[in-house]
Amino acid sequence: MAPTPDPSRRSATSRRAVLDAALELVQEVPYARLSIEGIAARARVGKQTIYRWWPSKAAILLDAFLALSEGDDGRAPVLPDTGDLVADLRLVLRATVAELTDPRLDAPMRALAAEAVHDATVAELYRDRLDGPLRDAKRQRLRSAQEAGQLAADVDLDVAVDLVWGPVLSRWLHRSGPLTEEFADQVLDAALDGLRARSGC
Repeated sequence: MAPTPDPSRRSATSRRAVLDAALELVQEVPYARLSIEGIAARARVGKQTIYRWWPSKAAILLDAFLALSEGDDGRAPVLPDTGDLVADLRLVLRATVAELTDPRLDAPMRALAAEAVHDATVAELYRDRLDGPLRDAKRQRLRSAQEAGQLAADVDLDVAVDLVWGPVLSRWLHRSGPLTEEFADQVLDAALDGLRARSGC
Protein backbone atom coordinates (compact mmCIF):
# COMPACT_ATOMS: atom_id res chain seq x y z
CA MET A 1 0.00 0.00 0.00
CA ALA A 2 1.46 3.35 -1.05
CA PRO A 3 2.02 5.90 1.75
CA THR A 4 -0.52 8.70 2.00
CA PRO A 5 0.92 12.01 0.76
CA ASP A 6 1.59 14.50 3.54
CA PRO A 7 -0.09 17.82 2.58
CA SER A 8 1.89 19.77 5.17
CA ARG A 9 5.18 18.54 3.75
CA ARG A 10 4.05 19.38 0.24
CA SER A 11 2.99 22.86 1.38
CA ALA A 12 6.32 23.44 3.11
CA THR A 13 8.19 22.34 -0.01
CA SER A 14 6.12 24.65 -2.21
CA ARG A 15 6.56 27.55 0.19
CA ARG A 16 10.33 27.06 0.25
CA ALA A 17 10.37 26.90 -3.55
CA VAL A 18 8.50 30.23 -3.77
CA LEU A 19 10.87 31.96 -1.35
CA ASP A 20 13.92 30.61 -3.18
CA ALA A 21 12.47 31.67 -6.52
CA ALA A 22 11.85 35.21 -5.29
CA LEU A 23 15.43 35.53 -4.03
CA GLU A 24 16.82 34.18 -7.30
CA LEU A 25 14.73 36.43 -9.51
CA VAL A 26 15.40 39.64 -7.60
CA GLN A 27 19.11 39.04 -8.30
CA GLU A 28 18.36 38.73 -12.01
CA VAL A 29 15.77 41.42 -12.74
CA PRO A 30 14.94 44.86 -11.31
CA TYR A 31 12.32 44.77 -8.58
CA ALA A 32 9.86 46.61 -10.83
CA ARG A 33 9.96 43.67 -13.25
CA LEU A 34 9.60 41.03 -10.55
CA SER A 35 6.12 39.51 -10.78
CA ILE A 36 3.96 36.93 -9.08
CA GLU A 37 3.72 35.15 -12.42
CA GLY A 38 7.49 34.99 -12.75
CA ILE A 39 7.93 33.72 -9.20
CA ALA A 40 5.24 31.08 -9.72
CA ALA A 41 6.85 29.89 -12.94
CA ARG A 42 10.32 29.69 -11.36
CA ALA A 43 8.95 27.86 -8.29
CA ARG A 44 6.74 25.60 -10.44
CA VAL A 45 3.61 26.36 -8.45
CA GLY A 46 0.31 27.94 -9.39
CA LYS A 47 -0.34 31.64 -8.84
CA GLN A 48 -3.26 30.79 -6.59
CA THR A 49 -0.88 28.87 -4.33
CA ILE A 50 1.15 32.04 -3.91
CA TYR A 51 -1.87 34.26 -3.35
CA ARG A 52 -3.12 31.87 -0.70
CA TRP A 53 -0.04 32.68 1.40
CA TRP A 54 1.07 36.16 0.35
CA PRO A 55 -0.81 39.31 -0.72
CA SER A 56 2.02 40.75 -2.83
CA LYS A 57 5.50 40.21 -4.19
CA ALA A 58 6.84 42.49 -1.43
CA ALA A 59 5.39 40.15 1.19
CA ILE A 60 7.06 37.17 -0.50
CA LEU A 61 10.40 38.96 -0.66
CA LEU A 62 10.20 40.00 2.96
CA ASP A 63 9.49 36.42 4.07
CA ALA A 64 12.32 35.19 1.86
CA PHE A 65 14.70 37.71 3.38
CA LEU A 66 13.66 36.86 6.93
CA ALA A 67 14.04 33.13 6.31
CA LEU A 68 17.48 33.58 4.78
CA SER A 69 18.92 36.10 7.20
CA GLU A 70 17.47 35.07 10.55
CA GLY A 71 15.79 31.72 10.18
CA ASP A 72 12.11 31.05 9.73
CA ASP A 73 11.12 30.02 13.25
CA GLY A 74 8.82 32.96 14.00
CA ARG A 75 10.59 33.91 17.21
CA ALA A 76 11.18 37.55 18.11
CA PRO A 77 14.82 38.63 17.76
CA VAL A 78 16.87 38.99 20.94
CA LEU A 79 20.26 40.69 21.21
CA PRO A 80 23.02 39.11 23.29
CA ASP A 81 23.23 40.36 26.86
CA THR A 82 26.41 39.16 28.57
CA GLY A 83 26.65 42.24 30.75
CA ASP A 84 29.43 43.64 28.52
CA LEU A 85 27.63 46.28 26.46
CA VAL A 86 30.57 47.10 24.20
CA ALA A 87 31.26 43.46 23.34
CA ASP A 88 27.59 42.70 22.77
CA LEU A 89 26.97 45.68 20.51
CA ARG A 90 30.23 45.17 18.64
CA LEU A 91 29.14 41.60 17.87
CA VAL A 92 25.72 42.74 16.68
CA LEU A 93 27.01 45.66 14.59
CA ARG A 94 29.61 43.49 12.92
CA ALA A 95 26.89 40.92 12.15
CA THR A 96 24.81 43.76 10.68
CA VAL A 97 27.71 44.72 8.42
CA ALA A 98 28.12 41.09 7.33
CA GLU A 99 24.42 40.86 6.52
CA LEU A 100 24.29 44.13 4.63
CA THR A 101 27.31 43.17 2.53
CA ASP A 102 26.10 39.63 1.82
CA PRO A 103 25.44 39.45 -1.96
CA ARG A 104 22.44 37.17 -1.37
CA LEU A 105 20.75 39.76 0.87
CA ASP A 106 21.77 43.05 -0.73
CA ALA A 107 19.33 42.94 -3.65
CA PRO A 108 16.20 41.95 -1.69
CA MET A 109 16.96 44.44 1.08
CA ARG A 110 17.47 47.30 -1.38
CA ALA A 111 14.32 46.32 -3.27
CA LEU A 112 12.27 46.35 -0.07
CA ALA A 113 13.78 49.64 1.10
CA ALA A 114 13.03 51.31 -2.23
CA GLU A 115 9.49 49.92 -2.39
CA ALA A 116 8.76 51.06 1.16
CA VAL A 117 9.56 54.64 0.18
CA HIS A 118 6.80 54.63 -2.43
CA ASP A 119 4.22 52.23 -1.01
CA ALA A 120 2.73 52.81 2.44
CA THR A 121 1.45 49.23 2.60
CA VAL A 122 4.93 47.84 2.01
CA ALA A 123 6.35 50.31 4.53
CA GLU A 124 3.89 49.09 7.15
CA LEU A 125 4.66 45.46 6.35
CA TYR A 126 8.41 46.13 6.59
CA ARG A 127 7.96 47.95 9.88
CA ASP A 128 5.73 45.27 11.42
CA ARG A 129 7.64 42.20 10.25
CA LEU A 130 11.26 43.34 10.32
CA ASP A 131 12.19 46.80 11.52
CA GLY A 132 9.79 46.93 14.48
CA PRO A 133 10.85 43.63 16.12
CA LEU A 134 14.52 44.41 15.55
CA ARG A 135 14.12 47.88 16.99
CA ASP A 136 12.38 46.45 20.05
CA ALA A 137 15.28 44.05 20.59
CA LYS A 138 17.84 46.84 20.26
CA ARG A 139 15.92 49.07 22.63
CA GLN A 140 15.61 46.27 25.18
CA ARG A 141 19.38 45.63 25.15
CA LEU A 142 20.07 49.33 25.65
CA ARG A 143 17.45 49.50 28.42
CA SER A 144 19.27 46.66 30.20
CA ALA A 145 22.52 48.64 29.97
CA GLN A 146 20.75 51.75 31.22
CA GLU A 147 19.38 49.88 34.22
CA ALA A 148 22.91 48.62 34.95
CA GLY A 149 24.22 52.18 34.97
CA GLN A 150 26.19 51.75 31.75
CA LEU A 151 24.17 54.39 29.91
CA ALA A 152 22.91 57.72 31.20
CA ALA A 153 19.53 57.45 32.91
CA ASP A 154 18.04 60.24 30.82
CA VAL A 155 19.04 58.83 27.43
CA ASP A 156 16.13 58.46 25.02
CA LEU A 157 16.47 54.84 23.90
CA ASP A 158 14.95 55.44 20.47
CA VAL A 159 17.54 58.14 19.84
CA ALA A 160 20.23 55.79 21.15
CA VAL A 161 19.18 53.08 18.68
CA ASP A 162 19.45 55.58 15.83
CA LEU A 163 22.88 56.74 17.00
CA VAL A 164 24.29 53.22 17.16
CA TRP A 165 22.78 51.68 14.04
CA GLY A 166 21.87 54.69 11.91
CA PRO A 167 25.33 55.47 10.45
CA VAL A 168 25.87 51.86 9.36
CA LEU A 169 22.47 51.68 7.64
CA SER A 170 22.96 55.11 6.06
CA ARG A 171 26.36 54.18 4.60
CA TRP A 172 24.88 50.98 3.17
CA LEU A 173 21.79 52.65 1.74
CA HIS A 174 23.64 55.54 0.10
CA ARG A 175 26.81 53.61 -0.79
CA SER A 176 28.70 56.55 0.71
CA GLY A 177 31.80 54.62 1.74
CA PRO A 178 33.18 51.19 2.55
CA LEU A 179 31.04 49.25 4.99
CA THR A 180 33.51 47.40 7.19
CA GLU A 181 33.87 46.06 10.70
CA GLU A 182 36.33 48.86 11.40
CA PHE A 183 33.73 51.44 10.48
CA ALA A 184 31.16 49.71 12.68
CA ASP A 185 33.60 49.75 15.61
CA GLN A 186 34.26 53.47 15.11
CA VAL A 187 30.53 54.21 15.02
CA LEU A 188 29.96 52.23 18.21
CA ASP A 189 32.79 53.94 20.08
CA ALA A 190 31.56 57.40 19.06
CA ALA A 191 27.93 56.63 19.91
CA LEU A 192 28.66 55.12 23.31
CA ASP A 193 30.96 57.98 24.20
CA GLY A 194 27.95 60.27 24.05
CA LEU A 195 25.49 57.84 25.65
CA ARG A 196 27.40 56.64 28.69
CA ALA A 197 26.53 57.73 32.20
CA ARG A 198 28.90 60.44 33.44
CA SER A 199 30.36 60.16 36.91
CA GLY A 200 29.66 63.17 39.08
CA CYS A 201 26.83 64.43 36.85
